[in-house]
Amino acid sequence: MDVSVTNSEGLARTIKVVIGQSELGQRFASRVDEVKDTIQLKGFRRGKVPVNHIKKMFGRSLMGEVVQKAVEEASSKVITDRKERPAFQPKIDLSEDKDEIERIMSGAADLAFSMSFEVLPDFTVADLTSLKLEKLVADVPDAAVDEALGQIADRNKKYEPEDGKVAADGDQLTIDFVGRMGGAEFEGGKGEDVPLVLGQGGFIPGFEDGLKGAKAGDKVVVKPIFPADYPVTTLAGKEAEFDVTVKAVAKPVIPTVDEDFAKGLGVDSLTAMRDRVRTQISQEFEQVSRAKLKRNMLDELNKAHAFALPPTLVENEFNQIWGQLTQSMEQAKKTFADEGKSEDEVRAEYKALAERRVRLGLVLGEIGDKNKIEVTQDELRNALFEQARRFPGQEKMVYEYFQNTPGAVSQLRAPIFEEKVVDHIASLAKPVERKVSREELVAPMEGDEPTVKAPVA
Repeated sequence: MDVSVTNSEGLARTIKVVIGQSELGQRFASRVDEVKDTIQLKGFRRGKVPVNHIKKMFGRSLMGEVVQKAVEEASSKVITDRKERPAFQPKIDLSEDKDEIERIMSGAADLAFSMSFEVLPDFTVADLTSLKLEKLVADVPDAAVDEALGQIADRNKKYEPEDGKVAADGDQLTIDFVGRMGGAEFEGGKGEDVPLVLGQGGFIPGFEDGLKGAKAGDKVVVKPIFPADYPVTTLAGKEAEFDVTVKAVAKPVIPTVDEDFAKGLGVDSLTAMRDRVRTQISQEFEQVSRAKLKRNMLDELNKAHAFALPPTLVENEFNQIWGQLTQSMEQAKKTFADEGKSEDEVRAEYKALAERRVRLGLVLGEIGDKNKIEVTQDELRNALFEQARRFPGQEKMVYEYFQNTPGAVSQLRAPIFEEKVVDHIASLAKPVERKVSREELVAPMEGDEPTVKAPVA
């Protein structure tokens, strides 16, 4: 096998590999010898088919297998021998000349191909102990506990009918309704004793507005318009007429947060309930604190490292995040002009983000590899359990997906690996804690992220 480098500019590599005709012939002969005892043809006993006949009948397909295996083994050997670190699977280019291909397949020519790839850059990881990191911490104020208890009480509110009450936002109505379009009833447009809380948006836009001000016993005609993207195409974008009978109007009654309320939720006392809520908020604060510490860490690592990036990795990362952004904007019917930006400006911002992500991915990977940070089977198993729990009733399908889908397990491993590397860096950098208010802790972060966000449709 003859190997020659035809391009080594920057991180790009193009290597030409030639496997001689004689070596290819030996490989072909070995392959024929491997299969000759398994072939059975009419007129011959198994294993007794003449070699020349096997070559005549199956020579082309066997040589195809030989060529494919030769390319795979040779390319792998070249990477290993040269100690290259490809950033992605090398692209293999074989001759497209039909005459040349025929000569190779007939064993009358050398097999030549080229490998094109980009290598991971060599760089020195910065002194992690010198990183200036800050961890924001905040105490849980009583006001936050009171607010959380109020939200719990609101979620446990009840509705009490009130004679003569005029329906307003927050009230619960019990209604019968019949919907028509063009004078004819349509499927799904009828209901009896249906509870409806005004202001929650449980019905199509315009329906609830038409019931405000109604009282029990009123008969109301509501004429809302179905949204243009309504999933039932026969109704989408069209006006309907609903005859609605209001059977009851009930006002919301929020329970008092006291001992009885706590015990009604299975907690021993109001004090115990407050402690439980405070602990939960404290855990949420810790998650926010860690997220901001990690962002601070990534910012510092990004500043501390400057090296050439594999263009293809950057391009792939950019295409992924750009595709997500544009798809989300299309769904929300938003344009870049709506955000006060040109497309070129936004592209430049996201190109910088792609470069940042690739650079940080390489830095974190290098730190993890050098410090032998690994993800254990137990950690992967726990992550898989968490994934399955997100899809009640479909756990088996989730397990089968990760068992049968190549690369799927890496989706579980990558975030665990990253968090373990972050922990390792933090243990060396020893972040300085700074006490802040709750408002400062939860305030949005500013910095390197693009100003145009993928909107929520």
